[in-house]
Amino acid sequence: MEFHKNVRCSVQSSLDKMKARNTKKPDLKINMGLDSDESYEGMSEASFKDAKGFDCSSQKNNGSVPQENGVKKHRTSLPAPMFSRSSMSIWSILKKCIGLELSKITMPIIFNEPLSFLQRISEYMEHTYLLNRACSLSDSIERMQAVAAFAVSAVASQWDRTGKPFNPLLGETYELIREEQGFRLISEQVSHHPPVSAFHAESLTGDFVFHGSIYPKLKFWGKSVEAEPRGTITLELLKHNEVYTWSNPYCCVHNIILGKLWIEQYGTVEIVNHSTGEKCVLNFKPCGMFGKELHKVEGYIQDKSKKKLCVIYGKWTECMWSVNPQLYEAHKKSEKKGDNKTKKQEELQKTENDEADDMPEVLETVSVVPGSTLLWRIESRPAHSATMYHFTNFAMALNELEPGMEAVLAPTDCRFRPDIRAMEIGNMDQASREKERLEEKQRAARKERAKRNEEWKTRWFQMGSNCYTGSQDWLYTGGYFTRNYQNLPDIY
Repeated sequence: MEFHKNVRCSVQSSLDKMKARNTKKPDLKINMGLDSDESYEGMSEASFKDAKGFDCSSQKNNGSVPQENGVKKHRTSLPAPMFSRSSMSIWSILKKCIGLELSKITMPIIFNEPLSFLQRISEYMEHTYLLNRACSLSDSIERMQAVAAFAVSAVASQWDRTGKPFNPLLGETYELIREEQGFRLISEQVSHHPPVSAFHAESLTGDFVFHGSIYPKLKFWGKSVEAEPRGTITLELLKHNEVYTWSNPYCCVHNIILGKLWIEQYGTVEIVNHSTGEKCVLNFKPCGMFGKELHKVEGYIQDKSKKKLCVIYGKWTECMWSVNPQLYEAHKKSEKKGDNKTKKQEELQKTENDEADDMPEVLETVSVVPGSTLLWRIESRPAHSATMYHFTNFAMALNELEPGMEAVLAPTDCRFRPDIRAMEIGNMDQASREKERLEEKQRAARKERAKRNEEWKTRWFQMGSNCYTGSQDWLYTGGYFTRNYQNLPDIY
């Protein structure tokens, strides 16, 4: 299957650009002008080697980030534990919103977590080693297995994360550089109504590019809130001239009004290799009446002639495995015989509960089919995770303002948001006041642009179409890591 020859979208063009970046010297002058909405175009990227965000090597004994065995250490906890939400009644806010879209509804800050949605998106990159593995494999089916495991792992951090991330302000950005994992990422809030977040991540060694735009749509259904996945995610493996695309599953938070909050993900995710025609179809299963399907993911990889080559199964909260289709079907048949014996007993024990959706008993052990290959296993969370918004180790460090960052980050980076910073240190009153102030400032700026008949101009992304799917997409225009931040808006 021939590759598209569109210059902007071709993988070869991406590879050529990345090679060109590595031959250029960056201009690291920093200018914090904040007064214009004008977009900035035409600036070439700094090299991967030189544009590292901030240089710890020159600050060895000057408050630099601690290192252990040459690997940078990040913080492992938040400055303060989370506040209890038990005293707040969300019903008084949501009772008139059943069936409506929630993006325009102001929620009490107690239901938030101290991260922006842009930071939440960056959690896709927690298991970047799976992308590095895919780049190193010579077989396309094995690469698809690694990509499928990455797609599942990208939503694993949502397990027990019932706090709502802060809505990004228009023009807000977030950058994340993890040299120990080999990637850097930039994201921008490119639209406010409807809310659209665009991101672009790339390997520091030029092996992959990972990008997309997310259009989160939330709906309240009485006892639950459902997040509908919108937007295409694209992965380019440059060494192999391959492009993969997919969308995320649905996510539902149960018992918003009463009972214990719990999360399930469901829906079909199709990962397409646009180079080989191979496809991976993953079914994120809803929990079902007796909860036996909770967290389960099952699917298969097929070639371009639709022949099933392997089965992928597991739980998005635990691990994913791959096995031969015949072995899998034989194992399922033997399991069904045992299931039929207990089904009638469960039906007798099942009772209706009109007040809350009972969370099924979670059995986090996947029944492994003999002959299976492990693709991915989730890392354990910190012991204090439950008191800190159920954050993973990766999430704990996302809002950390490390020494040297303030002089290098764009002034629109959400690490500088005062409401999130106040919530993180446990000052909820200040966080609420700052959130209200920032939202009012955003409204005033929008009204001022309307008076001048001006349209908002994005800085790092521009509207386009995904040439592999034909869908609308926001594409990274480059230039962020040259560190020229003139004419950025004053949003904080």
